[in-house]
Amino acid sequence: MQPLAVLFDVGGPLDTEVEHERLLDGAIRAALAAEGFATDDRSYATACAAAVATYAPDATAAIIWSLTDGNTGTAQRVYAAVLGGAEQRAAARGGIEARPGMAALLRWLHDRGLLLGLAANQPASAIARLDACGLGQHFQHREVSGSHGFRKPDVRLFLRACAELGVPPEGCIMIGDRIDNDMAPARMLGMRTVLFRTGRHAGQQPRSWQETPDREVHNVDELGRALGQLLA
Repeated sequence: MQPLAVLFDVGGPLDTEVEHERLLDGAIRAALAAEGFATDDRSYATACAAAVATYAPDATAAIIWSLTDGNTGTAQRVYAAVLGGAEQRAAARGGIEARPGMAALLRWLHDRGLLLGLAANQPASAIARLDACGLGQHFQHREVSGSHGFRKPDVRLFLRACAELGVPPEGCIMIGDRIDNDMAPARMLGMRTVLFRTGRHAGQQPRSWQETPDREVHNVDELGRALGQLLA
């Protein structure tokens, strides 16, 4: 079936999240230190790599669990402290870190007659931030997990986007930065997929051929070429 719509994750493809990840890592390490768990760069990097390699649905929780030696009470307190500072960190980074060239790519897709939707685990406030940086207005489906309560890899998040756009899953291309949350559920529904290798999950690998994306890209230029091939 010829693609009729393109779904985008926010973190990774649209938002580089470079400063976001730096601030988040700092918050995790500060909260751990407050509980008496000092971490060096090597141990922290090891915990991050393990969270990605084990397909942890919530990488932050997995990192904290690893670095607190599986102490439930401590891990929960650290996690709550990190989540409690989310809006403050969002304000500190000044909104979405829009990926250079992405606005032009979204206009190109729109001009080709494609419908655009969001498929992202994000707070509802992310929509206003996308609008503020000039990306949000390109999307016809403007809901994220914080809007409706479904979180990837729950396929209902993808199906909701499809229903609102009026397009069947097999008529969609999904662009995301994670195998587990993006590629696997999208492929399960029959979508074509593009893995944008960036950020914390850049090295994540599929568990089988069933999760292998149709294309892998590292920047907007490569993404444009990959979409051109899938749309041809």
